[in-house]
Amino acid sequence: MITIRKAQERGHAYYRWLNTYHTFSFANYYDPNHMGFRSLRVINEDKIIGGAGFPTHGHRDMEIITYVLEGELEHKDSIGNGSIIKAGEIQRMSAGTGILHSEYNHSKTNLGHFLQIWIVPNQKGLQPSYQQETLDLDKTPGQLQLIAAPDETKGIITIHQDVLLYAGNLKQGNNLTYYLSQSRHVWLQIVRGKIALNDIILDTSDGAAISQEPDLLIEAKTDSEVLLFDLA
Repeated sequence: MITIRKAQERGHAYYRWLNTYHTFSFANYYDPNHMGFRSLRVINEDKIIGGAGFPTHGHRDMEIITYVLEGELEHKDSIGNGSIIKAGEIQRMSAGTGILHSEYNHSKTNLGHFLQIWIVPNQKGLQPSYQQETLDLDKTPGQLQLIAAPDETKGIITIHQDVLLYAGNLKQGNNLTYYLSQSRHVWLQIVRGKIALNDIILDTSDGAAISQEPDLLIEAKTDSEVLLFDLA
């Protein structure tokens, strides 16, 4: 079964400094039919003007992943981390027992564009922690590259949940097949471009919830970038 979440159906909020779209219910956007998928709770697509951002605020008991698409994001938190997250990098913050952080567009003039992803952890009360890695998806063109997993592996961020997160840069005409076991589920997010998923066309910022589909055939109709979440 494949259930499509079209980009234009997402929740939306616009402020002078922030243009944000919510795949699932978030903040002032509430839809009981879209509260998340399995342990995947949030996918927000945020665009922040130069010099603006989220002032210091708190989180707890959540795995928060930042996937930068354009520009640079400046991060500071209460456990001593201060970093610049650039396009082509991924960051994971485990909020655990509680953490304060801020996120600002590092540029004073250029737009910052990123995905904010929340995953419910497999246990509460974890020690807050932080990890940031550089991705090189061009090393594996036309393939899915594992970028986050529950096991600690060099160059792959660690998620405290039974989730495998893959990313792929696909050239027009690339085809790949992902084999899904009966007990697993997939959320596919189109970061950019246009793909066919088992002959269903998905465009930029569309998503798809997938269960009981043993073979997923992904064909790039244009140059595309995708995220695939393999979920328990």
